[in-house]
Amino acid sequence: MTAYLLTIGDEILIGQITDTNSAWMAQQLNLQGIRIAGKASVGDVHEEIVESVRYALSKADLVLMTGGLGATKDDITKKALADYFNVPMVFHDETYERMVGFFKKINRTVSEMNKNGCFMPQNAVILNNDRGLAPAMWFDTEGGKSLVSMPGVPHEMQHLMRKHVLPRLREHFPMSPIVHRTLLTSGEGETMLAEKLSNFEDALPDNVKLAYLPSLGTVRLRLTARGNNEAALHEQLDELKVELEKIVGYAVAGYDEDTMPIVIGRMLVERGLKLGVAESCTGGYLSHLLTTVSGCSTYFEGSTVVYSYELKEKLLDVSKTMLDTEGAVSENCVREMVTGTLDRLGVDVAVAVSGIAGPLGGTPDKPVGTVWIAVGNRVEMITYKISLDRGRLKNIEYAANTALNLLRKFLLHNIKATEKA
Repeated sequence: MTAYLLTIGDEILIGQITDTNSAWMAQQLNLQGIRIAGKASVGDVHEEIVESVRYALSKADLVLMTGGLGATKDDITKKALADYFNVPMVFHDETYERMVGFFKKINRTVSEMNKNGCFMPQNAVILNNDRGLAPAMWFDTEGGKSLVSMPGVPHEMQHLMRKHVLPRLREHFPMSPIVHRTLLTSGEGETMLAEKLSNFEDALPDNVKLAYLPSLGTVRLRLTARGNNEAALHEQLDELKVELEKIVGYAVAGYDEDTMPIVIGRMLVERGLKLGVAESCTGGYLSHLLTTVSGCSTYFEGSTVVYSYELKEKLLDVSKTMLDTEGAVSENCVREMVTGTLDRLGVDVAVAVSGIAGPLGGTPDKPVGTVWIAVGNRVEMITYKISLDRGRLKNIEYAANTALNLLRKFLLHNIKATEKA
């Protein structure tokens, strides 16, 4: 089965926003064994949308579209689809009722413009949107092909794909079983892992592929197997997963949908430990990552963002003499930040980060991208230095992810860290 992806909107063509929708959809379809035949971005021009739909359906069994479903004048996708299928636009009562209920909750009434957004092509199967006002629309076309039009807001589109589109695809189209096993690794780059796994990859059966999915600080290793016997595929991947784990070793942090904050949270809960954080150059980003996990209040006590020397001294008891002689970007500074966090927040384990995110502030001795990280309890402490400039935002992200991995290693290897002092 093949699919073609269309994203609608002038804002995409002029670079005002980045098209993340097609990348996400492609990943999800690939997991279902659906090959991407092509993708395109189209402006808010009626004729161009119609022609793009015609072309996409000539190239693939399935067309997924996002964008142009709102109630403003530039949202013309629905009218273009109605014209392509040569059907009238009709008022959809259920969408209107859902809209009335939504506006009632926020003490507003439905405007005439919003009401106009309830008109849909007559032949559309409406897929209700629990995350927004515009529903998705499913169209069955001649020759057994399908077209799905969804809102362009990423979180709405993703919800609709998971709740409606992917399940309907599995019902409508025959698909060969596809099985996956994913390992989350941290602390080793893609190239290093590829070198370790070279012989493993060469020996993989023809029906199994290994994919490297890197991001800053982590790499997901995804095994994918295709075949006719799903039970046999599961057994095959379970065996290969064990072999893969042995080769990668301690770099394996989690599995499947795990993220580093989820892994850290699970480890802290298992050990009954409370965590505190002290941040300088990351500006609260590390704490943000940790609090993306539901239930994190059971182990995350809080954090301090101490950018200035004065606050490092006042809030965390960092030594003024040390700061004056060694500076905030130093091993001793993050060590004292950890100690201060343990004392002031009353936690069992603490993480501290201090560095130069850039692009200003670097020196010959401490260039931009220099970051010190410390993790410890009241008995043991470990430190780590980063010396790599990736640009300010990436420096912050990489430092936070590296801090999470250092904390993982500390909890994993340091026996004393697993016991309350």
